[in-house]
Amino acid sequence: MTPPLVRSRTLFVSLPPMLADVVVVVHFLIVLFVVAGVPLVYLGAARRWPWVRRWRWRVLHLGAILMIAAESALGIACPLTVWEDALRGRQAASGFIERWVDRLLFYDAPAWVFTAAYMAFAALVLITWIAVPPTRAARNRA
Repeated sequence: MTPPLVRSRTLFVSLPPMLADVVVVVHFLIVLFVVAGVPLVYLGAARRWPWVRRWRWRVLHLGAILMIAAESALGIACPLTVWEDALRGRQAASGFIERWVDRLLFYDAPAWVFTAAYMAFAALVLITWIAVPPTRAARNRA
């Protein structure tokens, strides 16, 4: 049996990579939200899903892509990427989650390619805002 002190050191040593995995998963979910949001709005409008026109959801979606595009245009590194790198000590990803999610999220291309893609996608989200405008919920007055 391993003494408790050794076990706690092992947990402390393995905690940063585990937190880095959590950051990667959160990063992936944000990317999924931003990318899947546009087709879901059009599909939802066609199928008359009321949630795709909800103001808060649409503002959050628009704000997310505008923040991503602004960071890229200003040359600011994504805070989630910076946080993950810090947790990993800038070591290459080697675990299951990192290997597969990193392959989906990160590509080797010049920075201008990503900036152009983010700007184009932000424009698409703005066009979607106009094509399928959000509605504000009616407030009940007592």
